[in-house]
Amino acid sequence: MTEFAAIVLAAGKGTRMKSDTHKVLHPIAGRTMLDHLMASIDQLGPTKQVVVVGSGRDQIERAVDGRAETCLQEPQLGTGHAVQQAESALSGFAGNVLVLYADVPFVSVETMKAMLQRLEQPDAPAVVVLGFEPDDPLQYGRVITDYDDQIAKMVEFKDADLAERECRLCNSGLMAASAQDIFALLQRVGNQNAQGEYYLPDIVNIAIADGRTCAVVKTEHPDEVAGINSRAELAAAEMRWQAERRDQAMAAGATLKAPDTVFFSWDTKIGRDVTIDPHVVFGPGVSVADHVHIKAYTHLEGATLESGAAAGPFARLRPGAVMEENSFVGNFVEMKKSTLGPGAKASHLTYIGDATVGANANIGAGTITCNYDGYFKYQTVIGERAFIGSNSALVAPVKVGADAIVAAGSTVSRDVDAGELRMVRAEQLVKPGWADRFHDTMQKKKEAAKKK
Repeated sequence: MTEFAAIVLAAGKGTRMKSDTHKVLHPIAGRTMLDHLMASIDQLGPTKQVVVVGSGRDQIERAVDGRAETCLQEPQLGTGHAVQQAESALSGFAGNVLVLYADVPFVSVETMKAMLQRLEQPDAPAVVVLGFEPDDPLQYGRVITDYDDQIAKMVEFKDADLAERECRLCNSGLMAASAQDIFALLQRVGNQNAQGEYYLPDIVNIAIADGRTCAVVKTEHPDEVAGINSRAELAAAEMRWQAERRDQAMAAGATLKAPDTVFFSWDTKIGRDVTIDPHVVFGPGVSVADHVHIKAYTHLEGATLESGAAAGPFARLRPGAVMEENSFVGNFVEMKKSTLGPGAKASHLTYIGDATVGANANIGAGTITCNYDGYFKYQTVIGERAFIGSNSALVAPVKVGADAIVAAGSTVSRDVDAGELRMVRAEQLVKPGWADRFHDTMQKKKEAAKKK
């Protein structure tokens, strides 16, 4: 395939999103629209990527962060004008150009490749258009073909006659052409229209009038060219993405007991024979090995679960949480930047932060690692087979040795040696009859108050 450059249009204001965040920086499955698209482009190995910016320029430039060159469209005078702004960035580039839209983030790598390859066919089309056939063509511009995939005419809906409106092949707006052709044709595009703008599709009709061939590549999946312009469309795109990802997980050998209630992130890794109960949410950076069970209402982000581990229900695994083989965290357990060794368990109501827990250790209910003093974080190390009694506080930095026992209700601020019992409790004070006398006195006071 001839080398190519990608031009990504991201200059629009996105007013329908009603947000201080640029439209294309809103996330789907934990990844921005722009990043979804750029990641797909990267798989084809472009020579160059150019992002055309306008409104919200600073936000886009920070998000791109050197991964692509940016150029400014100001004022915004249509899609053709937007593509023209990339001409100087591609000065001297002699390959092909793929024009994409940052708010159309899910055009597939295969579709992009098909468009570029169509340019290489013997009839040497001047422009390749990506077409689609939606369930309802609405007021999309139509792509009228002569035969096979050659375009006879591009027509906007408002300008189409009745026969042309019957055509179901619509223009997605995505195009491919050689750098030489696209910029030469754009110089001839006028703005004699109601909006006074320069429209990119006009280059097709200009090329056809010159006697050049133009071709259409049709996607079989209209959803991949769905634009996202509002919060409702963003939610619909999330729903479509999640549905596809759930199907992939189940096809790869995972059991989802209530698929519609499970939400994945763009980079979630799920092994075979994994069972995921209802209402589980995966944030970015989660890796789940084979034979793991994630129980209901568990939230995971930046966590690693090794083979045979189990989490939940109502568990929270935060970034840096590592559950090694056959370890277990139960209901209302939170882990952060900690490792739970093989076979170790924290069954309920526990916080484990900045800690290393040895193999087969048991962390009792209500135990917390006190890892923060208001300024710095400190480490807790718990040895193999150690037993931490319920309602204990381990004040870091602290180490509990292998086979040690920390008695329930202890606040441990010094290291516990291996095999040692550590009990940190105040002496119990017993006053026989005190409670009875207290209740009698208070009851008499209450009755006296009522009489007043």
